[in-house]
Amino acid sequence: MSATLLQGKNIATPLKESLKKEIEALKAKKGRAPRLVALQVGENPASAVYLKSQIKTAEALGIEYELKTLDGSTSQDGVLAEIDKLNKDEAVTGIIIQLPLPQGVDHRVIMSALDPAKDAEGMHPANLGRVLLGEPGPAPCTPVACMELIKSSGIKLRGVEAVIVGHSEIVGKPLSMMLLKEFATVSVCHIGTGERGLVPDYVKRAELLIVAVGKAGLIKGEWVKEGAIVVDVGINRVEGKLVGDVEFEEASKRAAQITPVPGGVGPLTVTMLMRNVVEAFKR
Repeated sequence: MSATLLQGKNIATPLKESLKKEIEALKAKKGRAPRLVALQVGENPASAVYLKSQIKTAEALGIEYELKTLDGSTSQDGVLAEIDKLNKDEAVTGIIIQLPLPQGVDHRVIMSALDPAKDAEGMHPANLGRVLLGEPGPAPCTPVACMELIKSSGIKLRGVEAVIVGHSEIVGKPLSMMLLKEFATVSVCHIGTGERGLVPDYVKRAELLIVAVGKAGLIKGEWVKEGAIVVDVGINRVEGKLVGDVEFEEASKRAAQITPVPGGVGPLTVTMLMRNVVEAFKR
């Protein structure tokens, strides 16, 4: 078996075209464009790829984009003060906090300080609560991108054996709620699963496998179930190349469909971010 590639750009391209037309209409109606402000504290090489994609996509769509960079030594109170200014600025449509944050700045405190209506990444507790309840509202961009890719594969989610490796608040936890809403049977693997050596067992039975850990080659290709759908969220730099968390070559021999890295989840994630900004602007 040679897996078919699930490429994010195939979904992102028509969606961006639609968003661009919608933004042009909104600008004509309101006399201004949506404005997204990214707040970065210190230098974050880990977020450089995502940041570059944000700038490029916003420009292409007609969304005003501003990167505010605070010194890496800025205190948590200093970051909160900047967020307060952005919350109160009526010209700001959406805010995204570039992660990771420096040591001593609690990302949960920072996310909770955002105006939920301006939370472009859907990471405010109120917005995560909406995901839990299955209610509309801004939702975390990467899980939404994963769901779009999964649905594009044609898999019937009701009752499917879905395994998520990684239980972060950014991907694993909200994605598990989204899959449960579709009545998938969801297992979530994490560090405790790994400590017991059970990750291979879960992966081997997954009809739908999503991996979001950030460790190159964590999931061995030979573990992947024949005919599985594999969504690799991981982005790791190894010897100058970007690779995922799944051993791509070997997994491709067993999976029916698989996302490449780069080119899979990434291009769609930033499009979901911009869609959140447009929806916030409309509200």
